[in-house]
Amino acid sequence: MNMELSRRGLLKVAGVGVAATSVTAMGFGEADAAVAAHVRPYKLVNTTETRNTCPYCSVACGVILYSRGDLRKGEQAEITHIEGDVDHPTNLGTLCPKGAALKDFVHAPTRLQYPMVRRPGSDRFERISWDQALDRIARLMKDDRDANFLARNQQGVPVNRWTTTGMLAASATTNETAWCTFKVAKGLGIVGFDNQARV
Repeated sequence: MNMELSRRGLLKVAGVGVAATSVTAMGFGEADAAVAAHVRPYKLVNTTETRNTCPYCSVACGVILYSRGDLRKGEQAEITHIEGDVDHPTNLGTLCPKGAALKDFVHAPTRLQYPMVRRPGSDRFERISWDQALDRIARLMKDDRDANFLARNQQGVPVNRWTTTGMLAASATTNETAWCTFKVAKGLGIVGFDNQARV
């Protein structure tokens, strides 16, 4: 696209820019910030504040979720606003573009919210309960470990290896949770262990 701008037009645009910058420099730009700071508490006054961790990457930024609806009264809670947690030591209230768009992630119609299973020979996934999902995972893990666990190597040295199953852990967690996750994986003998931060 070819855009022609005359010298007079350039001076007009530059003049408007200088005027806007001067007005802001004189302090008039802070009026909008003051109004926003005054109105903001009223926007969130009837919401429940919940602190959480951003689910995207290994930085583990802190977020605050604001929801409407009292669970104690049997109401469905709905997240209405998400922002960075200014008290969190990692991000001090800032969020990257993905973190800033978390509300869209939460309300996405394609977001997986329940355990799903695709039966052998089926062409679709069906919803199952959390208990069914955990029982199925435990059963499959137990069967595979019993069939493939290697207690000793060829020289008779104890190795306690389970090489047919791997584990991919989340990185948006505390050090204590990561330590427990690693201990569970190694306690089972899982050799293939990696973290979402490296993927």
